[in-house]
Amino acid sequence: MAAKDPKQQEVARKVEEYIEKIHYSERYSDEEYEYRHVILPKPLFKMIPKTLFNADNTGTLRLLSEDEWRGIGITQSLGWEHYEVHAPEPHVLLFRRPKNFDQMQAAKAATAMNGRAGGGGAGRMMAGKRGV
Repeated sequence: MAAKDPKQQEVARKVEEYIEKIHYSERYSDEEYEYRHVILPKPLFKMIPKTLFNADNTGTLRLLSEDEWRGIGITQSLGWEHYEVHAPEPHVLLFRRPKNFDQMQAAKAATAMNGRAGGGGAGRMMAGKRGV
């Protein structure tokens, strides 16, 4: 495997440095959603591929999929969607998710666990014992 050239190594080092400086706001909410904003360091914002920007040359990002915003170094728990851009400050990304997202996920996990636990394993064991 070939080593990266020094220029590529320097770019990778800077990207990692900028990613560490991403600012995540506290969460705030209304009746339906919880929100947060993420502020990208301006040097990191300038390194984002042009394919992630709006085609209208406003210098704003288009709405990004989860894979896309994770790909530029944003790390958040599950359920967040990039729902808005703030044109005056294009390096600020606005995110939201349903207010009860954590409870919905816990309920799904409990249902899945109950489905696996209640999959008939105990019944099969008892049926086997009856035949002894």
